[in-house]
Amino acid sequence: MLLENKVAIITGGAGGIGAGLSRALAAEGANIAIVDLNEEKGAELVNELEDMGVEALFLKKDISLEENAKEIRETVVKKFGKIDVLINNAHATRQAAFMETTNEMFELSFKTGFLATLFLMQACYEDLKATKGAVINFGSGSAMKGMEKQASYAASKEAIRGLSRVVANEWAPEGIRVNLISPIAETEGVKSWKENFPDEYTAMANQIPLKRLGDPQKDIGQVAVFLASDMSSFMTGQTLMVDGGSIQLY
Repeated sequence: MLLENKVAIITGGAGGIGAGLSRALAAEGANIAIVDLNEEKGAELVNELEDMGVEALFLKKDISLEENAKEIRETVVKKFGKIDVLINNAHATRQAAFMETTNEMFELSFKTGFLATLFLMQACYEDLKATKGAVINFGSGSAMKGMEKQASYAASKEAIRGLSRVVANEWAPEGIRVNLISPIAETEGVKSWKENFPDEYTAMANQIPLKRLGDPQKDIGQVAVFLASDMSSFMTGQTLMVDGGSIQLY
Protein backbone atom coordinates (compact mmCIF):
# COMPACT_ATOMS: atom_id res chain seq x y z
CA MET A 1 0.00 0.00 0.00
CA LEU A 2 2.40 2.64 -1.27
CA LEU A 3 -0.16 5.44 -1.08
CA GLU A 4 -2.15 4.49 2.00
CA ASN A 5 -4.23 7.42 3.34
CA LYS A 6 -2.89 9.80 0.70
CA VAL A 7 -5.36 12.03 -1.17
CA ALA A 8 -5.12 12.42 -4.94
CA ILE A 9 -6.95 14.74 -7.33
CA ILE A 10 -7.18 13.30 -10.86
CA THR A 11 -8.63 15.41 -13.68
CA GLY A 12 -10.30 13.48 -16.46
CA GLY A 13 -10.31 10.64 -13.95
CA ALA A 14 -13.59 9.00 -14.98
CA GLY A 15 -12.51 7.43 -18.28
CA GLY A 16 -9.59 6.50 -20.50
CA ILE A 17 -6.14 6.96 -19.01
CA GLY A 18 -7.66 8.88 -16.11
CA ALA A 19 -9.76 5.93 -14.99
CA GLY A 20 -6.66 3.75 -15.12
CA LEU A 21 -4.85 6.25 -12.93
CA SER A 22 -7.76 6.33 -10.48
CA ARG A 23 -7.82 2.55 -10.16
CA ALA A 24 -4.04 2.22 -9.87
CA LEU A 25 -3.72 4.80 -7.09
CA ALA A 26 -6.76 3.45 -5.25
CA ALA A 27 -5.27 -0.05 -5.36
CA GLU A 28 -2.32 1.35 -3.41
CA GLY A 29 -4.58 2.89 -0.77
CA ALA A 30 -5.06 6.46 -2.03
CA ASN A 31 -8.35 8.29 -1.57
CA ILE A 32 -9.40 9.71 -4.93
CA ALA A 33 -11.09 12.92 -6.04
CA ILE A 34 -12.20 12.46 -9.65
CA VAL A 35 -12.73 15.66 -11.64
CA ASP A 36 -14.57 15.05 -14.90
CA LEU A 37 -17.56 16.15 -16.97
CA ASN A 38 -18.95 12.62 -17.41
CA GLU A 39 -21.20 12.32 -14.38
CA GLU A 40 -22.43 8.80 -15.15
CA LYS A 41 -18.97 7.29 -15.53
CA GLY A 42 -17.73 9.30 -12.56
CA ALA A 43 -20.44 7.96 -10.26
CA GLU A 44 -19.82 4.38 -11.42
CA LEU A 45 -16.09 4.68 -10.79
CA VAL A 46 -16.61 6.22 -7.34
CA ASN A 47 -18.64 3.14 -6.38
CA GLU A 48 -15.96 0.86 -7.80
CA LEU A 49 -13.17 2.61 -5.89
CA GLU A 50 -15.13 2.59 -2.65
CA ASP A 51 -15.61 -1.16 -3.09
CA MET A 52 -11.81 -1.34 -3.13
CA GLY A 53 -11.77 0.09 0.39
CA VAL A 54 -10.85 3.73 -0.22
CA GLU A 55 -12.86 6.94 -0.12
CA ALA A 56 -13.74 8.58 -3.41
CA LEU A 57 -15.39 11.80 -4.57
CA PHE A 58 -16.70 12.92 -7.95
CA LEU A 59 -16.64 16.58 -8.98
CA LYS A 60 -18.28 17.73 -12.20
CA LYS A 61 -16.26 20.84 -13.02
CA ASP A 62 -15.00 22.72 -16.07
CA ILE A 63 -11.27 22.80 -15.30
CA SER A 64 -10.60 25.59 -17.79
CA LEU A 65 -12.03 28.13 -15.31
CA GLU A 66 -9.76 29.48 -12.58
CA GLU A 67 -12.58 29.80 -10.08
CA ASN A 68 -13.38 26.12 -10.50
CA ALA A 69 -9.81 25.17 -9.60
CA LYS A 70 -10.25 26.96 -6.30
CA GLU A 71 -13.61 25.26 -5.72
CA ILE A 72 -12.10 21.86 -6.48
CA ARG A 73 -9.33 22.47 -3.97
CA GLU A 74 -11.75 23.68 -1.29
CA THR A 75 -14.13 20.73 -1.75
CA VAL A 76 -11.35 18.14 -1.62
CA VAL A 77 -9.75 19.65 1.49
CA LYS A 78 -13.15 19.90 3.18
CA LYS A 79 -13.81 16.19 2.60
CA PHE A 80 -10.34 14.70 3.02
CA GLY A 81 -8.46 17.32 5.03
CA LYS A 82 -5.44 17.52 2.73
CA ILE A 83 -4.02 17.05 -0.79
CA ASP A 84 -1.00 14.82 -1.38
CA VAL A 85 -1.10 14.27 -5.13
CA LEU A 86 -2.35 16.41 -8.03
CA ILE A 87 -2.63 14.69 -11.41
CA ASN A 88 -3.45 16.96 -14.35
CA ASN A 89 -4.54 14.43 -16.95
CA ALA A 90 -7.58 15.94 -18.71
CA HIS A 91 -7.09 17.70 -22.05
CA ALA A 92 -9.51 18.40 -24.92
CA THR A 93 -8.26 19.07 -28.44
CA ARG A 94 -9.12 18.94 -32.15
CA GLN A 95 -6.83 17.76 -34.94
CA ALA A 96 -6.22 19.83 -38.07
CA ALA A 97 -3.43 20.70 -40.46
CA PHE A 98 -1.52 23.75 -39.24
CA MET A 99 -2.93 26.13 -41.88
CA GLU A 100 -6.43 24.96 -40.99
CA THR A 101 -5.97 25.28 -37.23
CA THR A 102 -8.15 28.09 -35.92
CA ASN A 103 -7.84 30.35 -32.91
CA GLU A 104 -10.76 28.47 -31.38
CA MET A 105 -8.80 25.20 -31.63
CA PHE A 106 -5.80 26.75 -29.89
CA GLU A 107 -8.08 28.27 -27.27
CA LEU A 108 -9.73 24.90 -26.54
CA SER A 109 -6.39 23.11 -26.19
CA PHE A 110 -4.73 25.76 -24.05
CA LYS A 111 -7.74 26.31 -21.80
CA THR A 112 -8.35 22.63 -21.03
CA GLY A 113 -4.68 21.65 -21.04
CA PHE A 114 -2.18 24.36 -20.16
CA LEU A 115 -4.40 26.78 -18.22
CA ALA A 116 -6.23 24.01 -16.37
CA THR A 117 -2.87 22.63 -15.25
CA LEU A 118 -1.66 26.08 -14.23
CA PHE A 119 -4.83 26.95 -12.28
CA LEU A 120 -4.92 23.71 -10.29
CA MET A 121 -1.23 23.83 -9.47
CA GLN A 122 -1.60 27.35 -8.12
CA ALA A 123 -4.80 26.51 -6.23
CA CYS A 124 -3.26 23.45 -4.53
CA TYR A 125 0.18 24.89 -3.79
CA GLU A 126 -0.26 25.51 -0.06
CA ASP A 127 -1.76 22.06 0.46
CA LEU A 128 1.00 20.34 -1.49
CA LYS A 129 3.56 22.35 0.47
CA ALA A 130 2.03 21.14 3.73
CA THR A 131 2.18 17.47 2.67
CA LYS A 132 5.40 17.72 0.63
CA GLY A 133 3.28 16.31 -2.14
CA ALA A 134 3.63 15.42 -5.79
CA VAL A 135 2.32 16.88 -9.03
CA ILE A 136 2.01 14.64 -12.09
CA ASN A 137 1.36 16.45 -15.36
CA PHE A 138 0.99 14.97 -18.82
CA GLY A 139 3.13 15.56 -21.89
CA SER A 140 2.82 13.93 -25.28
CA GLY A 141 5.10 12.13 -27.68
CA SER A 142 3.16 13.74 -30.52
CA ALA A 143 4.47 17.10 -29.31
CA MET A 144 8.09 15.97 -28.99
CA LYS A 145 7.95 14.19 -32.34
CA GLY A 146 6.03 16.97 -34.09
CA MET A 147 3.23 14.82 -35.45
CA GLU A 148 1.15 16.26 -38.26
CA LYS A 149 -2.24 17.81 -37.49
CA GLN A 150 -1.37 18.23 -33.80
CA ALA A 151 -0.40 21.92 -33.73
CA SER A 152 -2.74 23.11 -30.97
CA TYR A 153 -2.30 19.97 -28.88
CA ALA A 154 1.48 19.84 -29.25
CA ALA A 155 1.87 23.53 -28.43
CA SER A 156 -0.19 23.16 -25.26
CA LYS A 157 1.60 19.97 -24.18
CA GLU A 158 5.04 21.52 -24.62
CA ALA A 159 3.86 24.60 -22.72
CA ILE A 160 2.86 22.26 -19.89
CA ARG A 161 6.29 20.61 -20.00
CA GLY A 162 8.06 23.98 -19.88
CA LEU A 163 5.89 25.19 -17.01
CA SER A 164 6.43 21.94 -15.12
CA ARG A 165 10.22 22.19 -15.31
CA VAL A 166 10.15 25.78 -14.02
CA VAL A 167 7.78 24.95 -11.17
CA ALA A 168 9.79 21.82 -10.31
CA ASN A 169 12.78 24.06 -9.64
CA GLU A 170 10.81 26.72 -7.79
CA TRP A 171 8.94 24.27 -5.57
CA ALA A 172 11.82 21.89 -4.87
CA PRO A 173 12.84 23.76 -1.67
CA GLU A 174 9.28 23.22 -0.42
CA GLY A 175 9.58 19.47 -0.93
CA ILE A 176 7.03 19.40 -3.77
CA ARG A 177 7.98 17.23 -6.74
CA VAL A 178 6.67 17.96 -10.25
CA ASN A 179 7.07 15.34 -12.97
CA LEU A 180 5.42 14.42 -16.26
CA ILE A 181 4.21 11.26 -17.97
CA SER A 182 4.15 10.99 -21.75
CA PRO A 183 1.98 7.94 -22.51
CA ILE A 184 0.67 5.75 -25.29
CA ALA A 185 -2.36 3.84 -24.04
CA GLU A 186 -5.12 1.58 -25.30
CA THR A 187 -8.12 3.57 -24.13
CA GLU A 188 -11.79 2.90 -24.91
CA GLY A 189 -11.53 5.16 -27.96
CA VAL A 190 -8.48 3.32 -29.27
CA LYS A 191 -10.20 -0.04 -28.74
CA SER A 192 -13.17 1.18 -30.79
CA TRP A 193 -10.80 2.32 -33.54
CA LYS A 194 -9.05 -1.09 -33.39
CA GLU A 195 -12.36 -2.89 -33.99
CA ASN A 196 -13.22 -0.73 -36.98
CA PHE A 197 -9.75 -0.44 -38.49
CA PRO A 198 -7.74 -3.50 -37.39
CA ASP A 199 -5.10 -3.19 -40.13
CA GLU A 200 -4.35 0.44 -39.29
CA TYR A 201 -4.20 -0.43 -35.59
CA THR A 202 -1.78 -3.30 -36.19
CA ALA A 203 0.46 -1.09 -38.35
CA MET A 204 0.53 1.56 -35.64
CA ALA A 205 1.24 -0.95 -32.86
CA ASN A 206 4.07 -2.51 -34.88
CA GLN A 207 5.83 0.86 -34.97
CA ILE A 208 6.14 0.72 -31.18
CA PRO A 209 9.33 -1.14 -30.16
CA LEU A 210 7.45 -3.18 -27.53
CA LYS A 211 4.78 -3.96 -30.16
CA ARG A 212 1.76 -2.95 -28.08
CA LEU A 213 -0.03 -0.01 -26.49
CA GLY A 214 0.04 0.54 -22.76
CA ASP A 215 -2.71 -0.49 -20.39
CA PRO A 216 -4.14 2.62 -18.66
CA GLN A 217 -4.03 0.99 -15.22
CA LYS A 218 -1.25 -1.60 -15.36
CA ASP A 219 1.23 0.46 -17.38
CA ILE A 220 0.43 4.17 -17.17
CA GLY A 221 -1.17 3.91 -13.74
CA GLN A 222 1.76 2.10 -12.18
CA VAL A 223 4.16 4.83 -13.29
CA ALA A 224 1.81 7.38 -11.72
CA VAL A 225 1.88 5.35 -8.49
CA PHE A 226 5.68 5.46 -8.60
CA LEU A 227 5.74 9.24 -9.12
CA ALA A 228 3.14 9.79 -6.39
CA SER A 229 4.96 7.63 -3.86
CA ASP A 230 8.13 7.98 -1.83
CA MET A 231 9.86 5.64 -4.29
CA SER A 232 10.47 8.68 -6.52
CA SER A 233 11.40 11.05 -3.69
CA PHE A 234 14.62 12.10 -5.47
CA MET A 235 13.00 12.86 -8.83
CA THR A 236 11.56 16.15 -10.04
CA GLY A 237 11.29 18.00 -13.34
CA GLN A 238 11.43 14.76 -15.33
CA THR A 239 9.43 13.48 -18.31
CA LEU A 240 8.85 9.72 -18.17
CA MET A 241 8.15 8.21 -21.58
CA VAL A 242 5.59 5.47 -20.92
CA ASP A 243 5.22 4.72 -24.60
CA GLY A 244 6.76 1.31 -25.28
CA GLY A 245 9.99 2.91 -26.51
CA SER A 246 8.37 5.03 -29.23
CA ILE A 247 10.40 8.11 -28.32
CA GLN A 248 13.75 7.67 -26.64
CA LEU A 249 15.26 10.68 -24.88
CA TYR A 250 19.01 10.88 -24.36
